[in-house]
Amino acid sequence: MLSKRKYRILFSAKRPCRPGPKGPDKDLVDAVVAMKRHNPSWGCPRIAQQISLAFGVEIYKDVVRRLLSVHYRPESGSGGPSWLTFLGHTKDSLWSCDLFRCESATLRTYWVLVVMDQFTRRVIGFGVHSGAVDGVALCRMFQRAIRGHGLPKYLSSDHDPLYRFHQWQANLRILEVNEIKTVPHVPLSHPFVERLIGTIRREYLDRLLFWSTADLEAKLVDFQNYFNGHRTHAGLEGRLPEPTGDGSGSPIGLDSYRWQRHCRGLYQSPIAA
Repeated sequence: MLSKRKYRILFSAKRPCRPGPKGPDKDLVDAVVAMKRHNPSWGCPRIAQQISLAFGVEIYKDVVRRLLSVHYRPESGSGGPSWLTFLGHTKDSLWSCDLFRCESATLRTYWVLVVMDQFTRRVIGFGVHSGAVDGVALCRMFQRAIRGHGLPKYLSSDHDPLYRFHQWQANLRILEVNEIKTVPHVPLSHPFVERLIGTIRREYLDRLLFWSTADLEAKLVDFQNYFNGHRTHAGLEGRLPEPTGDGSGSPIGLDSYRWQRHCRGLYQSPIAA
């Protein structure tokens, strides 16, 4: 390595460095950074205009952008609360719902409405309907999915035409639930429930058969119990959305445990013997 470096230094071509632009003075750089720190919500055009107004120095917004990318680092917590902190303030108040379609063993089409709590990630419930879905069927599916639970303040949904039915909107008004729409054609604005539907397909429905509405509902309830009470979540730092209270969340000894079956034996988790 040393010999290669020696000969590289001795015999490599010597390229003269041409002088480049000097760039802004240090005082101007400090002024730009200080203005950004005192006004975190200001953008580069606004900062450039304020610098020109205050100091009489003409500076372009692109120069401000380059200076901030090199010299400015936001302070910890200066951007306001995180998304999870915001959701924490709306615990049990912000739910998401979405529809997906699945096929039975006889290739009959079933629609499933899934409702989840965005903060805890727990599944509130499922509503199942066979055949075409209209406004009345959608309201019936929602009532079946949330049975046994209180009502949220807000319900997040996408721009599916099914949610424009008069019966659906009237039902939410009667229940005093405010509907929040996601950004059109941007699935990432509805991430939690979209991820949940993918998990249900990959980990459960794609690995078993169902025959009827009652069979599908029973199997979805089994998955709901497993998902809420026994399946860890990376977004919750390995915690459970809804601990069951049977001691499954407390540590168990490696010398004495047994396996508990979930989802018709698809998954097994260790519990105390």
